[in-house]
Amino acid sequence: MFVHPDEDTRTDGGFQGERAVLAGYLRDQRLTLELKCTGLDAEALARRSVEPSNLSLLGLVRHLAGVEQYWFRQVMAGQDVRRHYRSEAEPAGEFTGAVADPAVVADAWATWRAEVAFAERLVAQAPSLDVTGVTGVTGVAGDEPMELREVLVHMIEEYARHNGHADFLRERIDGRVGQ
Repeated sequence: MFVHPDEDTRTDGGFQGERAVLAGYLRDQRLTLELKCTGLDAEALARRSVEPSNLSLLGLVRHLAGVEQYWFRQVMAGQDVRRHYRSEAEPAGEFTGAVADPAVVADAWATWRAEVAFAERLVAQAPSLDVTGVTGVTGVAGDEPMELREVLVHMIEEYARHNGHADFLRERIDGRVGQ
């Protein structure tokens, strides 16, 4: 066990209403990511899974900061912002730039937490889950509208998939599994 059940801040369901259910399960997935990274130094967080993969826990934190930014800032809020950690020259920058440097780790967590806070505010303040954003690059023909509820479901799926990766990464680092 990573933490004693009495100290686990995740819930076990019990949410009431669609918004609370979706936001609650997403919150728990986010907390799971943090839990899987708890207690690791920069070197361990940046440790790659196996060659030739560039997957690491730090890379996942950086990647999910970018995913939060894309879906909530760009798609739902319509903000035209430069993507975190990636560019045309470095499309996998969130993973390739995940190096064993405490400053890189601190930046990743600060960026991820800022994007999560933005997303939580957006969801809480949305008049309903029917609110739509536009996928793709703002202003590009062919963009499709997407409801906030679908974005929330997608984000739960995104975190669940990557938390599975995080299980294996953590086990490779120090043998801890599950939870």
